Amino acid sequence: MESASSCPSTAPCHRIHWFGTGFDLLEAKVTAIAEAKSSIRMETYIYTDEEIGRRFREALVAAGKRGVKVKLLVDAVGGSELPHDYFKELDELEGSHMKWFNRPSLATWSFRDHRKLLIIDRSIAFVGGCNIASEYHGNGVTHGWRDGGARVDGPVAEELATEFERMWVAANARQWVSEVAKAVKRPKSGMVNDPCGNVQPLFVRPGFGRSPLIDAIRTDLKQARLIDITSAYFLPSRSLRRQLGGAVARGACVRLLLGGKSDVKLMQLATRSIYSRLLDARIEVWEYEPQVLHSKILVLDDVVYVGSSNLDPRSLRINFEVMLRIEDAALAQEVKEAFEQDLLLSKRITPEQHTRIGWWTKLKQKCAHWILAHVDPRMAEGMLRRLENRA
Repeated sequence: MESASSCPSTAPCHRIHWFGTGFDLLEAKVTAIAEAKSSIRMETYIYTDEEIGRRFREALVAAGKRGVKVKLLVDAVGGSELPHDYFKELDELEGSHMKWFNRPSLATWSFRDHRKLLIIDRSIAFVGGCNIASEYHGNGVTHGWRDGGARVDGPVAEELATEFERMWVAANARQWVSEVAKAVKRPKSGMVNDPCGNVQPLFVRPGFGRSPLIDAIRTDLKQARLIDITSAYFLPSRSLRRQLGGAVARGACVRLLLGGKSDVKLMQLATRSIYSRLLDARIEVWEYEPQVLHSKILVLDDVVYVGSSNLDPRSLRINFEVMLRIEDAALAQEVKEAFEQDLLLSKRITPEQHTRIGWWTKLKQKCAHWILAHVDPRMAEGMLRRLENRA
């Protein structure tokens, strides 16, 4: 579905195409790489040597051979299973390069580039939750994980390209340490003004100050009447949970779609540890059952958030993430309809069901919550403080 924005005719408009499955998103990315004319900037967390990974590599090399300038940035942990010379052919092309982001060290191992971003010719951008691996290359029902994303044509691609260049420079060790140290006192907002007014990028970086993503969500939550959140890993702060409960209290409908199956069992245990508090606040909790849920999508009335960030401490305070805030009624309606279809394949969690779990499971849930909501963030914060002192 394509949606043309309704901004004034004096400003350039965005065109938005929604991809409801990981298969559709990844196939569209490969096609866009094949059609690129001048530049390709690609950033990903996980990259595997499987069929889909080899297809991306071949497409990037082919683009470089026809004169397109290619830059590929892969997180060093997410791509750790790749052979060291996996992108040798790309690196040997004039004008094309590949970099590893933040090779692990004791000082900075915790801070990962979790973004999944593709920018073509500084005018087309793809965002979403899909890494370059076979599990994302499916429909989320009969095979592959439940995921998707969006293509946005318009001025926001230029902003995303500029941010990519910043990450490209910061990928090397010396620049990386400097960037993380600066991030301890991150600015109040990472939201970039959009001349079109309907698409805004939100750049989340390591730091324990204000989060631009949470600031934007909190602002939209104040008035939203229909709040649908799909989150692969859900462990928000107590204050955000209170705001969701407050929305219900003033008459809003708040529905959470979480994973009935998960690739991170510790996170699933931690998420389930807060179900009783969510249910007490009359927030609807659903678990998607057919496949692993990996989507990161929020719909707040006519506003859609889509990108790489989960609503958990690691995404909001430790990793590098990118989300787009898109204000578009037609797009929001399409995403709402997809959400309704997902609910048909999901199980609603009731207070009665949740109270039937045994003491051993409850203990594991509490321990998981303690590790992910307290221990992991505090370790990362300690690393940031040490880097700040060294800068």
